[in-house]
Amino acid sequence: MSEEKYAVDETIDITDVVCPVTFVKAKAALEELEEGQVLRVRMNDGEPVRDVPRSMKEEGHQVLKLSANGDGTYDLMVRKVGD
Repeated sequence: MSEEKYAVDETIDITDVVCPVTFVKAKAALEELEEGQVLRVRMNDGEPVRDVPRSMKEEGHQVLKLSANGDGTYDLMVRKVGD
């Protein structure tokens, strides 16, 4: 199976913050992008993995992929939809 690749326009690391600040930081970073651009969010397992993707979807953005990095962190790929 081929791995889907996305052109990443911006990356943020929120592994040093806790919920709900994780979503706030991710949302703020996404707001800086243009419609259609992709944000990579590096986050810890647990609450961020459950809450940030769900919150991004609720905001109307497209969650492209959530992948484990093998070190207790995950990368979330989100495409900005609308301004």
